[in-house]
Amino acid sequence: MGTGTAGTDWQAWQQSWDRQQEWYMPDREERFRVMLDMVEATVGPTPRVLDLACGTGSITDRLLRRFPDARSTGVDLDPALLTIARGSFAGDDRVTFVTADLTAPDWTGALPHTEYDAVLTATALHWLRSGPLATLYGQLARLVRDGGVLMNADRMIDRTTPRINAAERAHRHAVMDRAKEGGAVDWAEWWALAAADPALAGPTARRFEIYGGHADGETPSLQWHAETLRSAGFGEARAVWSSPSDGLLLALK
Repeated sequence: MGTGTAGTDWQAWQQSWDRQQEWYMPDREERFRVMLDMVEATVGPTPRVLDLACGTGSITDRLLRRFPDARSTGVDLDPALLTIARGSFAGDDRVTFVTADLTAPDWTGALPHTEYDAVLTATALHWLRSGPLATLYGQLARLVRDGGVLMNADRMIDRTTPRINAAERAHRHAVMDRAKEGGAVDWAEWWALAAADPALAGPTARRFEIYGGHADGETPSLQWHAETLRSAGFGEARAVWSSPSDGLLLALK
């Protein structure tokens, strides 16, 4: 892993993505730690994992550092983030990356396995509207083995508490503003840097052809996720971690 054949330091790009994401989520590492705690608790330290909407491979990186005998399939559609992921994990036979559109009805056919111990995803599925997300949960229920798990860490908003939500959001944005004054790089600035790098300029251009600008989908509540996952075929589902703005939901098959 590390520097690619063209001299690009893919590890540095992966780390810069992590720093950019931490500007939005200062407790990002804590949710990853709890996610992996629950992987170990439910399916053990040698899981076959589907890293869903994997981006640069942030979950896979932490998974393999903690569980060296794990295996991971990373799936995403973003050509720029997948370029970083493939460069970072080049030569590691524990990892496979797949390009697929999670809204396509047959996307699971591109995967190397038909069954996984755990499906893990973070800060990604809010791109989907609730209808396509419910469909995706149904597809994932068929990929997770009996006794296996799905975990989704993302923004999950309880619409019944608008004043609490407003106070949390104001405080979070004040903290982000102070970090920005200290030099933190936001999402748009990070993509501008990627577009300026010769190794990422082409994949970044293709990425924006696919997605356009950043557009949020929906951020339904933890309760909605839990109910939808149970309807999809999971036996149990509940939060195993939460922050004032985000949640980590675990569904057990």
